[in-house]
Amino acid sequence: MDSRDDMLAALAWQMELGADEAIGDAFIDRTVAPVVPAPKPASSATPLALQPTQGATDAIAATCTDLDALREAIAAHGHPLKSGARHCVFADGNPAARVMIVGEAPGRNEDIEGKPFVGKGGQLLDRMLAAIGLARHAEDPAKAVYITNIIPWRPAQNRTPSAEESSVFLPFVRRHIDLIDPALIVLMGNTPTKALLDTTTGIMRMRGMWAEVTTPGGTRPCLPMLHPAYLLRQPMDKHKAWADLLTLKSRIEDIR
Repeated sequence: MDSRDDMLAALAWQMELGADEAIGDAFIDRTVAPVVPAPKPASSATPLALQPTQGATDAIAATCTDLDALREAIAAHGHPLKSGARHCVFADGNPAARVMIVGEAPGRNEDIEGKPFVGKGGQLLDRMLAAIGLARHAEDPAKAVYITNIIPWRPAQNRTPSAEESSVFLPFVRRHIDLIDPALIVLMGNTPTKALLDTTTGIMRMRGMWAEVTTPGGTRPCLPMLHPAYLLRQPMDKHKAWADLLTLKSRIEDIR
């Protein structure tokens, strides 16, 4: 065992080398590489609802045989957006409608009321639809619309949903389309257009041009249009929306 004098000499030598603070009682051998513990393997028992991937939602969506089951599955899905929202915004309108509108994501008013397109953008949408003889709650399916969104939960600060977030909920949206089985689909804005058409082309180039949405249940014609919220910010583009509404009206008349 070292004597007191030996320990004092060792301490003085360390101080000469610049050591001026004791950080631990145990000796650390700096000449030996530290042992890094192996990462803990992920548990195979993690609940499916806590794994917000497209593969997970594919499996869940496929089991939904009606709108009530789909609503419950979406509400139970453990996506991080859920923690910052009040309500799961599922849909509004007549489920028998021949026209289905797919929007982007709920905003503040939609999150409060639990319905899509109920804020200022929704009020403008209702006026746009009325101009061509459509209404979300019309009893006649030929004059009604059914409305939902790509994302059911409000993103914080009303931000635009990411492509990854859209992809997670895409199987639910496709299943939603199959259950409603509309004759025509309107894609309101960039987010639904890019997600459902699997494109990077922006809405300004896609709007007004008929395309096709493919789901497990089949292929249906769709019309990308400018989002009402965009039109409120850029009213000079309302003439483009009017042209697209006339295009939609003409196609509806063709299928009646």
